[in-house]
Amino acid sequence: MIIFQLVIAMLATISFAILFTAPKKEILFCGLTGAFGWIVYYLFTNHGMHLVLASAIATFCLTILARCLAVIRKNPVTVYLLAGIFPLVPGAGIYYTAYYLFIGNTQMSGYKGLETLEIAGAIVFGIIFGFGIPQSLFHKLSPRRIDLNEGN
Repeated sequence: MIIFQLVIAMLATISFAILFTAPKKEILFCGLTGAFGWIVYYLFTNHGMHLVLASAIATFCLTILARCLAVIRKNPVTVYLLAGIFPLVPGAGIYYTAYYLFIGNTQMSGYKGLETLEIAGAIVFGIIFGFGIPQSLFHKLSPRRIDLNEGN
């Protein structure tokens, strides 16, 4: 089951990366970030963690991976983060909020709407905390460059 989840998350993220015209040579890496973020979320929710906390932790881990890839692959972090966040966005929550509103069940609509806002806020905080780590730590991952002017 977990392999199925991984593959579906990766394919969905690759599709999203293509739709948003990510560089062709980065499509696979975008897919890996989405799959990674989803698997972290899936594992935490399957072990009883609340959806909001699982979303925050998964987004934090995804942001760290996106920042690492950005340095290693020499691309902007948004290439990986924007595509990778796709599986974590609470689209079903938005749908059910509207669904319950349209059928007149305002109590369930309010519940789903609040839950969706909490998850969206958790995603925001996961990104904020992920960007709170100093960039200098990520630059240590970068391959060493030879300075031609060194010694002159």
